[in-house]
Amino acid sequence: MTTKSPAITPEFWEQFNELPFHQYLGLQLVERSADHSKLQLRRTASTPTGIGGSVHGGVLATLVDMTAVAAVFAGLKDGDQPAGTADLQLSYLRQTKGDVVTSVGTVLKRGRQLATIEVKVTDDSGALCCTGRVLYAFRA
Repeated sequence: MTTKSPAITPEFWEQFNELPFHQYLGLQLVERSADHSKLQLRRTASTPTGIGGSVHGGVLATLVDMTAVAAVFAGLKDGDQPAGTADLQLSYLRQTKGDVVTSVGTVLKRGRQLATIEVKVTDDSGALCCTGRVLYAFRA
């Protein structure tokens, strides 16, 4: 899927997984459609850890933010001008276990200036580890 927004090109999607920060964390975009995205974090030796060897909470926050961005960008319309994350709220429910952490983002509402995105993060066992709500801003 390509968008007509001048801010997002097909190259953006092709390079998403190749960004050095994403590679460092082990992030990969595995699915996207209008107002939806799915990312996976594959733990590597360089993935920052938290208590008990779980994925660090800051990494989960980044995962939530990038999942929300991908969901918003996958549904951009002509004239939409992305401006950045306006608010990020997280609820950490339990530590992550296993080598793959999956996040799914869904745009709940898209307005002229803000979009509201819900993100759910699960671990290898399918346990819900973290939820997030992101407000993403557009230039008016």
